[in-house]
Amino acid sequence: MDKIEHLGIAVEDLESAMKTYTALFGAPAYKVEEVASEGVRTAFFRSGPNKIELLEGIGTQNPISRFIAKKGEGIHHVAFAVEDIRSAMERLASEGFTLLSEEPKPGADNKLVAFVHPKDAHGVLIELCQERAD
Repeated sequence: MDKIEHLGIAVEDLESAMKTYTALFGAPAYKVEEVASEGVRTAFFRSGPNKIELLEGIGTQNPISRFIAKKGEGIHHVAFAVEDIRSAMERLASEGFTLLSEEPKPGADNKLVAFVHPKDAHGVLIELCQERAD
């Protein structure tokens, strides 16, 4: 894993959270998008070299809505940049980590993504991110 790619924060109301983070960082989100396959809307902010992703669930049957119902708003995941997501997935699986999918999926911010179950990382959901070529 090369670096922390971003921190994901689950929020109930993306518009309200965007106002808060715009005021906090003194700049608006650089990208807002919907990831229909995951049932979420996202907004990305930069703070120096670091990125924050705000995530709002669409409806109630998605990972973010379920997370908020169980734990409330807050840090949802830590994402790490990787050069080769499939190799990283294979390495982690061989080390005994539970991957939440067998193949990487298209994610927000032009990334391929895969997740490691939080039970294998002391309660933290880990996301692997590889920049997509397209």
